[in-house]
Amino acid sequence: MKTPPAAEALPSILLKESAVNNPKLDILTPQNSQLIFIDHQPQMAFGVQSIDRQVLKNNVVGLAKGARAFKIPTTITTVETEGFSGHTYPELLSVFPDNDILERTSMNSWDDQNVRDALAANGRNKVIVSGLWTEVCNNSFALCAMAEGGYEIYMVADASGGTSREAHDYAMQRMIQAGVVPVTWQQVVLEWQRDWARKETYDEVMALVREHSGAYGMGVDYAYTMVHKTEERVQHGRRIGPNPAPR
Repeated sequence: MKTPPAAEALPSILLKESAVNNPKLDILTPQNSQLIFIDHQPQMAFGVQSIDRQVLKNNVVGLAKGARAFKIPTTITTVETEGFSGHTYPELLSVFPDNDILERTSMNSWDDQNVRDALAANGRNKVIVSGLWTEVCNNSFALCAMAEGGYEIYMVADASGGTSREAHDYAMQRMIQAGVVPVTWQQVVLEWQRDWARKETYDEVMALVREHSGAYGMGVDYAYTMVHKTEERVQHGRRIGPNPAPR
């Protein structure tokens, strides 16, 4: 007869069993995740008030470049392009020049069969979402994709936007209560990278960090040029001076 584990060992065993059965404890990797961009179109962006719109675009494009670096399967979907919303940010489309753009009429991307088919074809259960607006298109897609498709949803809070701070925040809270995992764009990219010894993506990640990561990117530029004495990453005119004027 098998001897039962000591009573003091039971909490540890239960924790391990709980961890095994909780896929949200899995780190995002280039092998287990896919990405969807929802309605990053001018008319949708005009209504965003929860985040500075230029910051929003910067974050979206930074996330997209990260996905390209790690070869993450990426779906781009739009709503009423010609009739209302306008064309997707060119900066985003230029990252994925060969991707199809899946046009919809429904505010809920899950209602479009082409979107469902694209997600299924990518074969990853962890779906990272960046879209407009948080309280409408993101919220409805996330809840339906979880309930009907069985997907795990990771909502990129700073690469999404709502029509007010409250609209964004309460939509995020509603989704979190339903099981959505909140993340930020840089968190996702660095989780994909995980180890700076992974040299096959190191240069591309550093390039997007320097361009899109604000003070962090400025710090990388400073370290490269001032500490490691590498060349500046842009060509520029001569540095002239100083030449103090007479006093």
